[in-house]
Amino acid sequence: MPMAATELRRIAAGVWAWQPSYEATWGMANCGLIASADQALIIDTPYTPALTDAFLTSVRSAVGPDVALDHVAVTHANGDHTWGLQLLPGATVHATHATLDHQCLEPKPEQVQALIHDTDPGQPLGWYFREHFGKFDFAGIQVLPPTTTFSGRHDLTVGNTPVELHEVGPAHTVGDLIVHLPEQRVVFAGDIVFAGDHPSHWAGPLERVAAACAQILDLDPEWIVPGHGPLMTPDDLHDYVTYLDDLADQAYVMHGQGRSAIEAARILIKEDRYPGLGLPERLAITLSTEYRHLNHDAAAPNLVDLMNHAARIAWDLASGPFEHTAGP
Repeated sequence: MPMAATELRRIAAGVWAWQPSYEATWGMANCGLIASADQALIIDTPYTPALTDAFLTSVRSAVGPDVALDHVAVTHANGDHTWGLQLLPGATVHATHATLDHQCLEPKPEQVQALIHDTDPGQPLGWYFREHFGKFDFAGIQVLPPTTTFSGRHDLTVGNTPVELHEVGPAHTVGDLIVHLPEQRVVFAGDIVFAGDHPSHWAGPLERVAAACAQILDLDPEWIVPGHGPLMTPDDLHDYVTYLDDLADQAYVMHGQGRSAIEAARILIKEDRYPGLGLPERLAITLSTEYRHLNHDAAAPNLVDLMNHAARIAWDLASGPFEHTAGP
């Protein structure tokens, strides 16, 4: 698969970010590297073995051949941040206890492969999966669980560099963590933060996502590495919190009006309430998540059903003038 960018970007002493420069698409997640005194910590892995191999090639160029790549911090359990772990056999993988719960919910690689190749391309879901996931090869991927889990906070030292892992979920998923480097003033936020595109939040509620962002800001970082998109400053993150708060307000109002989450998403898209953000169909996912909380619905979400709602909106957007219609 052709890549727009596979190089590490150094953002502080001993800290790099790997940021594939695709826009308005799924799966191209940011990863990180911390290196000090012949030790290294990798933050997340890419979606597929091919992408992970490109990432690790850049990592080895940065740290040299003698540094063991034997520690990984996983910000959450989505496949685009974890399915490359099999290329690091024997590594200690640090994550929250709750990441195991999300791994049970997420479709397995073979299921995603089937959604790409065995669905009807003339229907929204089949078209959408080919459009956004068809560039990936999920064959032969083994989903590996973390080897070391924690709740609350877990501190590490990489060479001479202190590293803090803070649990902030449930928010984007049930098991989110952020990686704080206090000396370098960098936070790897995982998918608590998306830059440039609408987020797709699976656990919620939005109030908890905003609270996780506030926790990041309280750490006084200079740079925030989002789960997807370009580096962010604290001012950028304040703007993102404003977006989250407004979206929560819109959900509350339209839920009170008796509108469905899908109808609410379509209304906000037609109004162009959040101009400049890609993948507006993801509003169907995040608002459906918010509605579960407003309805006090504790049932586990069906992630494929949520994707189908998003796909139908994207299909309509691609088909011509967009009109909102009442949805489920």
